Amino acid sequence: MFVAAAAAVSAYAQTTLVDGGRAVGRIIYSDSSDVQAVRVLQDFVERISGAHIPVVAADMAPAKGDVVIRPATDAAVKEDGFRLSTAPGYLLIEGGKGKGSAYGVVTLLERYLGCNYWGENEYTVPSMSTIELPLLDVVENPAFRYRQSQNYALGTDPMYRLWRRLEEPSDEFAGGLWVHTFDKLLPSKVYGEAHPEYYAYFGGKRHPGKASQWCLTNDEVFEIVAARIDSIFKANPGRTMISVSQNDGNYTNCTCPSCKEIDEREGALSGSVIHFLNRLADRFPDKQFSTLAYLYTMHPPKHVKPRPNVNIMLCDIDCYREVPLTDNASGRDFMKALEGWSKISDNIFVWDYGINFDGTTTPFPNFHIMQPNIRTFRDHNVKMHFSQIAGYRGGDMSELRTYMVSKLMWNPEADTDSLMRTFVNGYYGDAGPYIYQYLKLMEGALLGSRVPLWIYDSPVTHKNGMLNPILRRTYNDLFDKAERAVEADSALLARVQRSRLSLQYSELEIARTEPEKDVADLKAKLDTFEERSRRFGLKSVNERNNSPIEYCKLYRERYLPKPNTNIAAGAKVTFSTPLPSPYDRIGQTALTDGLFGGATYKDSWVGWEGIDVTITVDLGEVKEIRSIDTDFLHQLGAWILQPLSVIYSVSDNGKKYTGTKRYALPDDPDPKVKFVNVLHEFDKPVRARYIKIDVEGTKQCPHWHYGVGNPCWFFLDEITVN
Repeated sequence: MFVAAAAAVSAYAQTTLVDGGRAVGRIIYSDSSDVQAVRVLQDFVERISGAHIPVVAADMAPAKGDVVIRPATDAAVKEDGFRLSTAPGYLLIEGGKGKGSAYGVVTLLERYLGCNYWGENEYTVPSMSTIELPLLDVVENPAFRYRQSQNYALGTDPMYRLWRRLEEPSDEFAGGLWVHTFDKLLPSKVYGEAHPEYYAYFGGKRHPGKASQWCLTNDEVFEIVAARIDSIFKANPGRTMISVSQNDGNYTNCTCPSCKEIDEREGALSGSVIHFLNRLADRFPDKQFSTLAYLYTMHPPKHVKPRPNVNIMLCDIDCYREVPLTDNASGRDFMKALEGWSKISDNIFVWDYGINFDGTTTPFPNFHIMQPNIRTFRDHNVKMHFSQIAGYRGGDMSELRTYMVSKLMWNPEADTDSLMRTFVNGYYGDAGPYIYQYLKLMEGALLGSRVPLWIYDSPVTHKNGMLNPILRRTYNDLFDKAERAVEADSALLARVQRSRLSLQYSELEIARTEPEKDVADLKAKLDTFEERSRRFGLKSVNERNNSPIEYCKLYRERYLPKPNTNIAAGAKVTFSTPLPSPYDRIGQTALTDGLFGGATYKDSWVGWEGIDVTITVDLGEVKEIRSIDTDFLHQLGAWILQPLSVIYSVSDNGKKYTGTKRYALPDDPDPKVKFVNVLHEFDKPVRARYIKIDVEGTKQCPHWHYGVGNPCWFFLDEITVN
């Protein structure tokens, strides 16, 4: 709800708070819940005017020029909402429960006094000796009662979080239990070995483990979990909500006869989840239970309805982002789920993704879809909303993203173009118009390219679309102009250069895939990216916490051209098992073309799922061989695991192979993206024409991986023979 109305009649045309650097009145409050609002108003008025407004903690009659801050009594003011009024001749700020009065103060400061808060300790405060307010009587309520997003400043600058009107899970959820909580409530290290029956059955066996799901029809599981929840609530007085939600991963639900019967009857794999959550809701009717509708549980059951105190956290993780959710096939499938849930529940939490997990420093032009998607959520009974945008320092337009989504979660009808212009002009100063042009040009280029925008994307995906050479030159020209426009202001210049990191990263990523490289230019760009990453505190280039410094070091070792000593370059490669699509398109050349793949398996990589494979390299003639090296990808987020072992052998005729050597690879649960070399060096040179590489795949995700029990991949990108 968002209401704004001007009072029709008042005895005063305006209210003066400060006159000639002196406070006219006092700040009067009597409720301890309003202390934060009082302090923020007093602080910023003093910054603006130099005037110190005295504070009176008492319930007393106000005079002209006073400020009264108090809890709202009007039912029109909802949770976190507020009323601002000068109609009585003094300023009245009434706050709804939660942080209504504080949000009323920051709205007053921003809308009527010209202040703004852009980023971490980055704000605008005007200077004026007199502060006068016009006649106003405004009531505002947020569109969503709970609004969450991401930004590096949220954990370091309390004023930034307040100004953006954002909440954190710790504000709402008991015991830090917020999403993917099954293993926290029923730890596999405690129960897994002794009670495998507590865990999901599929593929002919139970799967106890850290990433496993529960057998939701097991009564012992229910009683253990209920007792654990009871103790958590008792240890967290004042908290009434908890998350009881599936572990991360897909296709890992229980298919024992009892669970399967419920899910088949309900026509959705969420059926057994809702039956379980309803039992908890009935056991604790005064508590709220949030559960995920995510991946395999996204669609609602046909018959059972969630209890009113069961909160459905619906996630649109599988949707493309170049157009609103209503406008492509992946989005329409989510819309079907949203419409279904909204028919049976008015207690819905939507988790929306505006992030590139595999490239948080990759351009992600999705600003044009924020408003239509947020409006859609509001119109379908959604009360709580998390807009996941990463918000890393140095990530793609992190400050603008948080600004836009926070404004739209409060008021989905806000003018988005005006919001964007306000931010870029306020944050970048004279560079703002160039940044705005860059953003709008890339948005149009994305739509014109008709290439989907994905949350596991790579700049390489868009190198012929929104990141083609002509457009990259144009983008760089705009950033050059932006830097020149603010070169005399070190703070503004730093903001522009920090925002340029995503474009610079994209150029490096695209360049490594090109056979011909301008090495001097590439080294200079790499040096610039590394220096600015250090200077601006960029911590990671992806959600897997690979640092930009590691990236630059690896880039120099892996991607910069070196003398080609690979005698397998261009050699014929055959496979015991055909490559699956789309890797079959490059399979004959990718392993011996000298190009190493990146962290997103989008280029140069070929792979197989759930099997062992023998790869044979034909050198064309007998040659002297000193070493063989294969390069594998470790990318747990994409269910890509290094193989269990690699066996090398050689032959001069392709029939009889000798010199067999086996290399076992260790289990590796580290979520960082890695490139795993398996190098074999012969004790003395051998002569051979054929090289056989037997790859023993891991084949199935282990118990600690969130694809537990499902097939996993192995990928390789280059075979080097010296």
